[in-house]
Amino acid sequence: MVLEELWAVKAVDHAEVHFNLLCSVDPRLLRLTPYDDEIYEQFRRTFPDMDVREINENELKSSDGKGKWRAYMEKFNRLEDYSYGTLLRANADEEFRPENAILVVRIQFWAIEIARNREGHNDCIRNKFRGSKGSKYTE
Repeated sequence: MVLEELWAVKAVDHAEVHFNLLCSVDPRLLRLTPYDDEIYEQFRRTFPDMDVREINENELKSSDGKGKWRAYMEKFNRLEDYSYGTLLRANADEEFRPENAILVVRIQFWAIEIARNREGHNDCIRNKFRGSKGSKYTE
């Protein structure tokens, strides 16, 4: 298997595990890292007005957006896997599928998903998808 294929398989697996957790656990109680509090506080300090319910990929990856994220990420370079490529749901109300996936680095995923959990944007997932097979991303 080529390195890119291995990365893609790992990213999809991570996406599905995360989505299945959201389907089975109250997101407000879910801890993604031992550093959730710090990640969230720094995120809201750096991005106070960012709408995490629906991520605008163009804003996220604009020159200004990349610069802000680069400065944010430097604060967390001590965390293992912080820079790994990860799939993020663009719309928090929807499941993982190709049309709803954005490639981000892991610290962006953690920051946005922790904010979604704490701010109630992931609450609908458990009710909407509980009992289903979880993500249909790979189908």
